[in-house]
Amino acid sequence: MTETTASLRDAGPAAAPPPPGRSAAGAEPDQRAPARTYAALDLGTNNCRLLVARPDRERGFRVVDSFSRIVRLGEGLAHSGRLSDDAIGRAVSALAICRDKMAARSVSRARLIATEACRQADNGEAFLERVREETGLELEIIDRATEARLAAAGCASLADPSAGGVILFDIGGGSSEVVWLERKRGGGSGALSMRSWASLPVGVVTLAERHGGVKVTTQVFENMVAEVERMLDAFPERETLAASLSDIHFLGTSGTVTTIAGVHLGLPRYERRLVDGQWMATADVTRVVESLREMSYDQRCQNPCIGPDRADLVLAGCAILEAIRRAFPVARLRVADRGLREGILVELMRADGVWRRRGPRRRGRRG
Repeated sequence: MTETTASLRDAGPAAAPPPPGRSAAGAEPDQRAPARTYAALDLGTNNCRLLVARPDRERGFRVVDSFSRIVRLGEGLAHSGRLSDDAIGRAVSALAICRDKMAARSVSRARLIATEACRQADNGEAFLERVREETGLELEIIDRATEARLAAAGCASLADPSAGGVILFDIGGGSSEVVWLERKRGGGSGALSMRSWASLPVGVVTLAERHGGVKVTTQVFENMVAEVERMLDAFPERETLAASLSDIHFLGTSGTVTTIAGVHLGLPRYERRLVDGQWMATADVTRVVESLREMSYDQRCQNPCIGPDRADLVLAGCAILEAIRRAFPVARLRVADRGLREGILVELMRADGVWRRRGPRRRGRRG
């Protein structure tokens, strides 16, 4: 906990990075450095995602390629303790596509991470060795502290600058991170630092496998919520945070909250540009969650913002969200369609010094 807090604070502006589509205030790519292409890969319990980007004067960085595929690497892991052969095959296939995309874009710097499924699996290291042999990619299993920090670095720039802080949550496939980001007094709109955090050993895949995701009754849903609520009881400084909620809003990054936002907006198909940064009142979140609970499995499959790949997982995600909302009842939620990959890109680019501060303009002498 202490080490992670220091890491985020020492990073300075990395706690509130330039989002895609916007540059950091007072910063621009260093024109003295040669242009480089960066990649960030996140292999989670449910998804394999890649972003390839280049530094950009106006937008912080510009995404030049991307990839996302549901691989369900953690399928059955909770019961067997191992990654299954089928899941490994799906993941290796997706990673080979990522390798080819990075090669085609001449990526010169990358960070490739694996999260909860590989942390838990008895054969996690053997899986990484197979990935090395078959794709040439070197994946790094990050710890939960690093995962929380990267999630914060990736989307904390969406925090309301007038708020005293945010509760950031990232609902994953095998784990969920909850982070209290506090604004420093007198530090300006970008000065957020990690006050406390918790990584819950539960995600949409693991929760749905334990309780079921196709037919979810009211009792099943409440059982899922109760399981997560018990985990949140140990959140560090929970009472202190509970006393500060009037000046705090939620910042959610995950397929669960982006799905909720898409349903809320009534989108005929999912569109990131409409979802990323969307504000939702707590009453709107409640309404959408209730509508999802009333849908049959087939109806969830047919919804354009859910689809058959997520239909059996979305209510588990809603249960995790509901537990967080009951523990910390705040009035507003901002939705982020960004997270670990964006955090990786920002940290890599900052480490390379691709953005530099503009100095004060010199006024010419009058004759």
